[in-house]
Amino acid sequence: MRAIWKGTISFGLVSIPIALFTATRREELKFHWLRASDLSPIKYKRVSEEDGQEVPWDQIVKGYEYEKGKFVVLTDEDFARVDVEAAQTVEIMEFVPLKEVDPLFFYKPYYMEAQKGGDRAYIVLRQALADSGKIGIAKVIIKTRQHLAAIKPEKAGLMLELMHFPEELVDASEFRAPSGKAPIKPEMTMAAKLIDTMSGSWQPNQYKDDYREMLEKIVHEKIHAGGRRVAPPPKRAEATNVVDLVSVLQDSINATKAKVRGPSKHLKKAA
Repeated sequence: MRAIWKGTISFGLVSIPIALFTATRREELKFHWLRASDLSPIKYKRVSEEDGQEVPWDQIVKGYEYEKGKFVVLTDEDFARVDVEAAQTVEIMEFVPLKEVDPLFFYKPYYMEAQKGGDRAYIVLRQALADSGKIGIAKVIIKTRQHLAAIKPEKAGLMLELMHFPEELVDASEFRAPSGKAPIKPEMTMAAKLIDTMSGSWQPNQYKDDYREMLEKIVHEKIHAGGRRVAPPPKRAEATNVVDLVSVLQDSINATKAKVRGPSKHLKKAA
């Protein structure tokens, strides 16, 4: 796998050469836009809003709109003026307890691989973080953007996980909190029982992308049957106006037990 970034981790007087590798991938079916009459592919063109003319790549520049309709152009030389050393360094600013950081801040993980000469310091940092329960809070420039990031111990290595800056998070107070009376004891008892009935150990390999698999099935059906067969849409569960929550929870428990006779349907393989 090709590294997407190479540089160093820096904390105090210690520098560790590392490379970043994408830790996730998105499996999606790729669809093309086609003209309905002859299924010819639709292409996008770079067209000027001013005169509708197509613009070649060598005439396109990057501009920042500082006022409505007013732009300032940045050239490759302008981007090159950014501190090159800072652009190649994951600068750890401080270490904080992982449990104190809201999970909403984290959004994209990368594997960090030690490069030549950095293994020993890398191992020491990973072990020290694991023993302390802390993570390193850092800043890193990837491409043309600076990111807040966390350095976390992950199994035998380290992971860099990009984070949102505080101003990027939407305040929960902007959303309406649920109203109504506090739950009564019988409701909580039945809810806890339902959770216990549906509980099992975490087995991530049991969870599949059902939507993508259904699309693949429809695609294959159309390929082999000339487009005449289409899988029926799945039935959607109707929302219920819950009056007696205890009864509904009990029905849920009974239904769960009837389906799997023990562990949750999703965790049947783990039984």
